[in-house]
Amino acid sequence: MKNIILHVATFCLLLINAPAFAVDSYRYAHVTIDTPWAIFLFLLAIILLPIILMAILYWYFATKKPDADGGSSE
Repeated sequence: MKNIILHVATFCLLLINAPAFAVDSYRYAHVTIDTPWAIFLFLLAIILLPIILMAILYWYFATKKPDADGGSSE
């Protein structure tokens, strides 16, 4: 029981001091002129990779020969 109270007290103290740590966050973030470009390229990859994968899979299955019985593969 003492251990739980100690953990709760520690968590509350960390929440109280959180704004003090936020003041110095830009000192450690190292935001430069390249940061927006890095974010843009990351988001661009997230958007384009599924589209490229969908096109590759569509092309692969569109050029695949049908089964020997002539039916669908379902």
